[in-house]
Amino acid sequence: MYGTLERLVSAESPSQDPSSQAVVQAALTEELQANGFRVRQVPGRETGGHLLAVPRNRTRGKPLQALIGHCDTVWPRGTLSSMPITIRAGRMTGPGIYDMKGGLVLMIFALRALAQLGLDPEVLPVVFVNSDEEIGSGESRRTVERLSKIADRVLVLEPALGEVGALKTARKGVGQFTIRVSGKAAHAGLEPSKGVSAILELSHVVQKLFALNDPDSGITVNVGTIDGGMRPNVVAPESTADVDVRVLTTQQARQVEAAIRSLAPVTPGAVLTVEGDVDIPPLERTPRNRLLWRRAQAIAKEIDLDLEECLAGGGSDGNVASLFAPTLDGLGPVGAGAHATHEFIQLDSMVERGALLALLLLEPPLNWQDELEDPVESS
Repeated sequence: MYGTLERLVSAESPSQDPSSQAVVQAALTEELQANGFRVRQVPGRETGGHLLAVPRNRTRGKPLQALIGHCDTVWPRGTLSSMPITIRAGRMTGPGIYDMKGGLVLMIFALRALAQLGLDPEVLPVVFVNSDEEIGSGESRRTVERLSKIADRVLVLEPALGEVGALKTARKGVGQFTIRVSGKAAHAGLEPSKGVSAILELSHVVQKLFALNDPDSGITVNVGTIDGGMRPNVVAPESTADVDVRVLTTQQARQVEAAIRSLAPVTPGAVLTVEGDVDIPPLERTPRNRLLWRRAQAIAKEIDLDLEECLAGGGSDGNVASLFAPTLDGLGPVGAGAHATHEFIQLDSMVERGALLALLLLEPPLNWQDELEDPVESS
């Protein structure tokens, strides 16, 4: 495991550098092929493309389980010089090792264990590894949706949360909005009354946006950047604000979207334009997702693993998968420091998390359509 980790982490693969994906994807292809998978490269238009792998000797008609992960990282090429791969005090460090090349290694070794033991899962494992998750999965989302629509379950290899190794059974939905204000330029000293200040109007908008925050119910609205104006002596004819939205439920997403789109100017002559939406849906604790969580809990008890669950504030491909199939996220290694210079994994978590994943892969079909009266409704 350590050797494979070092190989993948050494293959630096920032999302916005398509050519960088070739080396890490070649390594993944080699590992998957050695485990008996047929691997197909899904070309990208603006990304480094993605990998789709199915068992070479598969039985037709089996239900499907999707294993989803990503090989891109937030770290630019050359980061290894300042964040070298190290092993010290039971921790292994390196750019992207926690988020989420460690999860890819767990997947490889769980599949290898099943192959070497001659264990054939009742539910066919299909692997999808994309290279654009860290930038929103714009190109790969359709494949995630397509797989999830036909899957009995989806297992997401994102890292566990925190050093307790909690699985992510809920994730917030994420939205990005841009508010544009159009005003009218005028000389700030000679004819200020003939101008319409877009910056003045934006100041009102920003306060209205922050008023949408409701931490107790899990809604956060943050104006992250503002821009506008021409010069200090000109009444500002335009201004913009970029807004980040996080919500716990689809209903909250609709409410916040409606509130933002209904913003109206209070400055005479100012015009507001709103762009964006909550494009990453929340991963909710739906009845079908709870079925999968309970399976994981039962397996954990069998191997004396204390398993906790948590809510994560960020999104992943699991958010999208959860719209269509039972989804369990955070099945990767235990560690910390995602997107931070101290990123690491706990090495002693690798074997137990690999065992958990392998046993999940061997679980019989959930048949959640039969077990739930209404599998779409949120709990």
